[in-house]
Formats: sequence, C-alpha cells, structure tokens
Amino acid sequence: MTDHVEVTGHGSHLVVPDLVLVRARVQVQADDVASALGQASERTAAALQAAADHGVEATDRRTADVGIHPRYDREGQVVAGYTAYQAFVLTVRDPDRVGDLIQALAGAAGDALAVDGIEMTAEQTPVANEAVREAAFADARERASLYARLAGASLGRVLEVREGAVDPGLPRPMMARAAAFDAGSMPMEGGTHELTTTITVRWELVS
Repeated sequence: MTDHVEVTGHGSHLVVPDLVLVRARVQVQADDVASALGQASERTAAALQAAADHGVEATDRRTADVGIHPRYDREGQVVAGYTAYQAFVLTVRDPDRVGDLIQALAGAAGDALAVDGIEMTAEQTPVANEAVREAAFADARERASLYARLAGASLGRVLEVREGAVDPGLPRPMMARAAAFDAGSMPMEGGTHELTTTITVRWELVS
C-alpha cells in the first residue's frame, strides 16, 4: 500500500453582499378552513404579482411555509375560526428598490402582510467559489507538507480530493428603520459576507 497523508483544508473568501432577501408572509383569519386558505392564497398571489411588477424575476420569487391552525374561544374549548398563513422569500437585486417593494407588497396584501426579515447576502459566483476552494486547497497543502516533513518525506502526486459544499454562512442583517417604510431606498449596512468550504486531500508520500 502506498504511503500517504490525508488532511482537510479550510478556506474562506470575503465578498461584498449585493442581494437583499425579503422574508415575508400573508396571514388571514376566517370562520372555516376553506375560506382561510382561499384568502391566504389570494393575497399571496397578489403580493407576488406586485413583486413581479416591481422587477423581481420569477426565479427570485419563491413560496416557503404554508399552514393553517384553529383559533379557540377564551375558554379554549370551542373553535372560533381558523388562521391560515403563506410565507414567501423575494431576492431583490437592486437594494435601492427595497422600500418601494415593501410598500407595493403592503398595498397588495393589506393588513395581512407581515415582514419577518430583511437580510443582505451575496450571490455565489463561479469566481468566488473558485477562490474559496483554492484557499481550502492551499491550506490542505500547507498542513500536508508539514506532516510530510515530520515523517521525513515529501509530497508526491494527489491520490484523492473530496470537496465540501461552499457555505455562504448566515446573512448579515440590514440596518432599517422600525417606522413605516418610505418610498425609495432604505438605509442599510452591507459589511462583508464570508464564504467557507473544506477540501480533504490525500497525497502520496515520497521518501
């Protein structure tokens, strides 16, 4: 069996956030299940159409959780109605349009709209993914070279490479006013976004 050394390298790469994620939902109440679900679906469709009208492409609009649960009277014994909700996530590629978009969503969905979060993130481009993988491979080579020297050998050919998925980490929250959204842009701080990954490499050891 060929002598070898196997190490895992860790890589990171900083990118500037250029996308905004708007996490919102529509929540309605009705006397029966069918009405609650129907109204939630109708208002969600109106909100998504408003997003489309404000330049959010179909690939940047996606629905998330949907559910319904009963509402009980004060004694908690009798069902007084039902609450249905539908969540959705919008990717906004022009941060300056977020304020206008929120207003449009509120106009379409009315009081049923709730905005659960507005976050900044970065698009994973091929260039950024390559950079973070190169950093992980360089870290693996440095570790392997150290172990090889300690063993009185040098690194030979690469026998195997196992790549981990590039992790964009958690989006950094934007800074935004808690008051009503004004038309136009919203204040925000982008900061940086760290992509990370791991690469496990097995090298042949040469005496």
